[in-house]
Amino acid sequence: MSLSPLNAISPIDGRYRSKAEALAPYFSEEALIKYRVQVEIEYFIALCEIPLPQLADFDATLFDKLRAIYLNFSSEDALKIKDIESITNHDVKAVEYFIKEQFDALDIAKYKEFIHFGLTSQDINNTAIPLSIKEAMNDVYVPEYFSVVNKLKELVEEWAEIPMLARTHGQPASPTRLGKEINVFVVRLEEQLALLNDIPSAAKFGGATGNYNAHKVAYPKIDWKEFGGQFVQKKLGLYHSFPTTQIEHYDHMAALFDTLKRINNILIDLDRDVWTYVSMDYFKQKIKKGEVGSSAMPHKVNPIDFENSEGNLGIANAIFEHLAAKLPISRLQRDLTDSTVLRNVGVPFGHTIIGFKATLKGLNKLLLNDAKFAQDLENNWAVVAEAIQTILRREGYPNPYEALKGLTRTNEKITQSSISNFIDTLEVSEEIKDELKVITPSNYTGI
Repeated sequence: MSLSPLNAISPIDGRYRSKAEALAPYFSEEALIKYRVQVEIEYFIALCEIPLPQLADFDATLFDKLRAIYLNFSSEDALKIKDIESITNHDVKAVEYFIKEQFDALDIAKYKEFIHFGLTSQDINNTAIPLSIKEAMNDVYVPEYFSVVNKLKELVEEWAEIPMLARTHGQPASPTRLGKEINVFVVRLEEQLALLNDIPSAAKFGGATGNYNAHKVAYPKIDWKEFGGQFVQKKLGLYHSFPTTQIEHYDHMAALFDTLKRINNILIDLDRDVWTYVSMDYFKQKIKKGEVGSSAMPHKVNPIDFENSEGNLGIANAIFEHLAAKLPISRLQRDLTDSTVLRNVGVPFGHTIIGFKATLKGLNKLLLNDAKFAQDLENNWAVVAEAIQTILRREGYPNPYEALKGLTRTNEKITQSSISNFIDTLEVSEEIKDELKVITPSNYTGI
């Protein structure tokens, strides 16, 4: 059976393929192979640039042809490497053999034993995977993040002056403004992105147990730690972790996943709030001709985009949480569990991107129901009690909180008329009474 969106096991590659396919060049099996080839080629070039004595006569004009091996990497090349792997039963060794075949084709076979020279497979994996994550973040994640944040900023401006009844503990509370409430999410998201930008994209590069044993025994006069740092940081644009065991310790990667999880949590919080506002009739939703909201109830327009986002972001967070908890733990100098779980690193990114797109789609469908906002405020005059008792405190009025509590903490409906009548009974100046009567649920919204 050939793989298609209809028979894929994961919805990322099935139902939601069109929403997540931008991640394929970074997290697919083919992508991982290509990144491995890139690291191997750049490592060989770096050895030539030292130069090692045996590579001193290597023609530097061939560097572009070597880089073309990964820059022009094709699905056919990936299949060749998988064919080799079916024999070697080792994925990184298969990459090494593939590149050696390319050296044969370029008539530079005498240099091919310096491919993967002194390295262990984790020197390749622990640079290839952080590189793929970094580039996926820059090329896919960050643009999708800003699509959501920029839409929220538009709504902050559009709804800046819309007064809204706040609800704390689900009960009517001091009024706020809709734009301000959306801005809370904007600021939270921006603060987490700032933290995200401070997390290094860390990579391990140092031989079988991180000590450059093979490098030093072959060329003891070369400063291999300096070389490794320069290679990782200058050639690959990553942060060099040192010292390490055979593998990267993944502490920085865990921090990345934890921060991505917090960003998702903020969006889940947003999804649930907007979903609730829709249920309160604060928002209507744009209707698309031909769409069905319910198989049984023709009238329904469900907030499915926010539900879809919440579900996908929740799955993403479960996997991010496992990766962040598991990856920094490895027995002694290494076990294989990190390799096993890292093959799933694209999955939470996939669900995250699907969630981002769903939230954005839902936000774009919202229609403000001004009348409902106004009605809720008018029905809850009790919320101005805080304002009245605060001004009375300012004026030194005796027990103002208790006086307002007696008026409002009842099951009787509080109206503009009952508030006005109460103000008339207060032993304060007419000027203060006029000040109090100006306050309404719609204008008592703070700063």
